[in-house]
This record gives sequence, C-alpha cells and structure tokens, in this order.
Amino acid sequence: MIIIVKKGADEAQVENLKSLLKSRNIEPHVSKGSLQTIIGCVGDVAHLDPALIEALDVVESVQRIQEPYKAANRKFHPEDSVIDCSGVKIGGGNFSVIAGPCSVESEEQVVTIAHAVKAAGATMLRGGAFKPRTSPYSFQGLGAEGIRMLTVAKKESGLPIVSELMDFKDIDCFNDVDVIQIGARNMQNFNLLKEVGSYTKKPVLLKRGMSATLQELLMSAEYVMASGNPNVILCERGIRTFETALRNTLDLGVVPLLHRLSHLPVVVDPSHATGYAYMVDPVAVAATAIGADGLIIEVHNDPPHALCDGVQSQTPEMFARTMERIRKIKAVL
Repeated sequence: MIIIVKKGADEAQVENLKSLLKSRNIEPHVSKGSLQTIIGCVGDVAHLDPALIEALDVVESVQRIQEPYKAANRKFHPEDSVIDCSGVKIGGGNFSVIAGPCSVESEEQVVTIAHAVKAAGATMLRGGAFKPRTSPYSFQGLGAEGIRMLTVAKKESGLPIVSELMDFKDIDCFNDVDVIQIGARNMQNFNLLKEVGSYTKKPVLLKRGMSATLQELLMSAEYVMASGNPNVILCERGIRTFETALRNTLDLGVVPLLHRLSHLPVVVDPSHATGYAYMVDPVAVAATAIGADGLIIEVHNDPPHALCDGVQSQTPEMFARTMERIRKIKAVL
C-alpha cells in the first residue's frame, strides 16, 4: 500500500500519520519527490482500512500495490534511487563501471589491475576472494587473505572495492569492502539476504540467478530491503537457456523493464553473460546505450594464466578501448 500525501501537508500531520501506521505494526517509508510525497507501507496491510487512512486531512489518496515486492517497487519510490558506494554514486543518471579480476591471485596482480582499470576510467574495483565454483577441485579463492590484498589495492588506487560474500560467517572480513556482492548462486539464499540486510547498510550488488525470473530477482532485493538495508543494486548477467553458444543468454530488454518496475539501479555484467572476452566490448556498449546504470567487467593482466574465468577476461588494453567507446556512447546519450 502507498499513501500519497497532500501538497503542502504539515510536517506534524505527516509524523502523526507515521505514528498511526507504526501502531498497526506497519513500517512507513517516506519518499519525497519533486512532485509529491509518498509513504510506502511495509508489513501486513490486509487489516488496514484504506478508507480510514484516506479520510485523514493529510492524505490525498491511497493505492494498493498488487506486486509482491513493495520496497523495491517503482510505485513505492517513484524517484530513482542513487546508491552511494563510498563516494561513487550509481543510479539516477550516475553511471559507474566496476572492473577487476574474477579472482584475486596475488597482491601484485590486483594492485597492477587496479591502477590499470582506474587509468582507463573505472570507478570501482571488483575482485573475488571467496569463490563459488562448480567443481570442488577448481581454485576456490584466497579467502580473507584475498580481501586483505583487495584492501591494499583500494588504498593504492583510491577505488572502492566490490567482492562477493558467500557465507555470513565471513562478514567480519568485509569491514573494508565497500560493496558486498551476492552472487547468482546465492540470489535466493534468503537467510543470507536477511542477515546482510539487517547487519549492514553497505550497498549490496545482487546478481540475477541463473534461472531466475525478474520478479524473483526483485523479491530477493526485497529480502535485503525489508531487513533494513535500502541500498541494493540489481545486476543482470544473463540466464541459462537451451542456447549453448554463449555462457548465458542475455536479454538487454530487462534493463528498461527493471527501470519501469523498480527504482533500484541496474548494472549489466557482459563478462558472465557472454563468456568470451571479445564479446564483452560490443555487449558493454549496447548495455550502456540501452540505459544501464553501470557495468561490471572482468579484467586480468594475463588472461591465459588466470586461475578463474580467463577466457572471458579482458586485458587492460582491451578494457581501455571499451571504456573509450562507452564514453562516446554516453556523450551521444
């Protein structure tokens, strides 16, 4: 349910309305836009009589939201959310490129890549320390030591860092991580989503699951937001279909659709979507042109010897060329 407040409403009246909602075990979320103020109601609103609320002097109208996701809903929050990632903003016209290695392999490697991607125009550094791998025999990441190396790269380059959290027991390792990534395999790990949402207000980069619908993605975002953390960034990385030519099937049409359904920023991962470094450039440019709020791109200084996903990793030189094309597209838009 959303409550549209009358223009020029007295602040005391708005506070009284919020208190009334809280007394009914409903959490009010106020969104002040350029045209109107909306109060979104999170909780069991089935017992709340809309006519009773609409009769209040401060209320313009009451609308029920049919979709199961509330906090992530565009109706709930008409203005684009702008997520602050330690000074780097994403959403609401702010475009951000997250780049770095799939896996942190050494301090020298991640620092070298950090300087390279920053010079090319990246605004955040990504790097995997805890790695979910299909095979138990594949490189599983360096764990806490990998996070330490990322922190060194952060200090030397000045880039905020993004890394994946697989298990909440490792959360204390993420004190210096600026954006917590929840990977595709954990998109519906609801306990993890609730724990992260209630524990921290750090931005959460939520990747779409390999077979998840958009509603399921938004419901996963809802778990984080309903638990207390409104700072969610959605990530489209393709889904698994019958097609095997590429690593995943990427439908860029979901970008404007997600923007219509939700106020949350949407980034695209062309690396996991295609699985091939040579395809990252055209897909990244296309994602930029269709209105994505950002990109997350894998970059490795020696892809043939990468311990993880070398085939889809751009070299720093390739990434620099991609960034140049992205800037041209942004200038046209």
